[in-house]
Amino acid sequence: MAAIRSKGNKSTEQALRYRLVRAGIRGWRMLDAGILGRPDFVFEEARVAVFVDGCYWHGCPKCYRAPASNQTYWSQKLVRNRGRDRFVGKELRRQGWMVVRIWEHELKRRPGAVVERIQKLISPPVKAFGASAG
Repeated sequence: MAAIRSKGNKSTEQALRYRLVRAGIRGWRMLDAGILGRPDFVFEEARVAVFVDGCYWHGCPKCYRAPASNQTYWSQKLVRNRGRDRFVGKELRRQGWMVVRIWEHELKRRPGAVVERIQKLISPPVKAFGASAG
């Protein structure tokens, strides 16, 4: 488990990066921008912080399977991870950020929907054509 890095994971961050580039979405950073919780992607102009959560590490309700050994440790680890996720989300929203959390399985099964969701949040609102000022 110690060999698993928290950044650059192929099934999460790199997969989303690939999809964003293919969709022509620009304006994001993957670097630690000094933002609480170290989001995986930051769209500073739109104030959107994107976290790609691994199903195992963040306890996905659909995919998570508890390990057979050392159950107490892993159960406590999962509780800490989820608590940190909630705290970071609340704090970032309080600071004016929109927080997007994407499950690893969402990215694998419906990558187009994930990219669409991000696109909607970072795009400027479209003004109605022909609206009168009067």
